[in-house]
Amino acid sequence: MAKLVITLDGVVIREVPLDKDHISLGRRPYNHIVIDNLAVSGDHCVFQYVGGQFYVEDVDSTNGTSVNGLKIKRQKLQNGDIVGVARYRIEFLSSPEDALRPPRPTGVLNSTVQVISGPATGRSLVLTKPVTTVGKPGVAVASISRRAESFVLRYIEGTRPMTCNGNTVATREHILLDGDLIDLAGVQMRFAQHL
Repeated sequence: MAKLVITLDGVVIREVPLDKDHISLGRRPYNHIVIDNLAVSGDHCVFQYVGGQFYVEDVDSTNGTSVNGLKIKRQKLQNGDIVGVARYRIEFLSSPEDALRPPRPTGVLNSTVQVISGPATGRSLVLTKPVTTVGKPGVAVASISRRAESFVLRYIEGTRPMTCNGNTVATREHILLDGDLIDLAGVQMRFAQHL
């Protein structure tokens, strides 16, 4: 199984098996890999398994992500590549046999919100960012936050209440499940997490 070896100043801090198709790294506690250092963004980068290959993608971090010393937005990883996050060195290790054992699908890479009523009926929004906002300011706004392998729905503001599966979501958060029906100011949306 492919893995990441995280070092700081030449000392191995942690080894992380790449056993899921989406592994997030950042300072916030819901990431798969948490690095508690102010130079690391709350949501810094993600390691993804797509089409038989591992990639690292910077998620608009403040200090950026590098591969072999070069700043990247998204980069395919090869055995021995060094990913740089702040002062941390993360070595990607894999073997040809790893391609025969793909990581477990989490559904994070294919999660969507489909609009099923209202002016944008038929529109599908892929949830690729750490936080996605939906709605119209002044009417109703909600956020959908990715936390490790889950998505959390939160009501932000508005003059009309938001419901999920008929239950009002006000100041609390709701962990979304596949098929959940969201009603935001009369616009209905369905959350889908495809494995």
